[in-house]
Amino acid sequence: MSELRRAMCVEDDDDIRLIIEFSLATVGGYEVLACASGRSALAQVEAFRPDLVLLDVMMPDLSGPQTLAALRQLPSMQGVPVVFMTAKALPDELEDLLQHGATGVIVKPFDPMTLAQDIRPYWEHGRGPSA
Repeated sequence: MSELRRAMCVEDDDDIRLIIEFSLATVGGYEVLACASGRSALAQVEAFRPDLVLLDVMMPDLSGPQTLAALRQLPSMQGVPVVFMTAKALPDELEDLLQHGATGVIVKPFDPMTLAQDIRPYWEHGRGPSA
């Protein structure tokens, strides 16, 4: 994993998912797989093999933390940085999300023009030897 090229985003809101996909693919130049649910992500993640996952926290069926726990059970997802996206930005809520094993948290609303560069530090931090 020498370069951040492939990003998966998991977001149940169609509009937000399209904005994330546009931001990462068009602005950032990444290959993007956009999934509308945690179950969809789990079904496709091993074939796609992302370098980083952006994961919405509040989703029906499987929440972001539940999806992250399932992703971490897959050998191919060991050491892949996962960044939560949430509108809940209180410090204790952010810390709780990090306790689930996420590399970081991006607060919504985010800037679509900078999202592709905003995820890079999480990828660089998350792929280190301690990841």
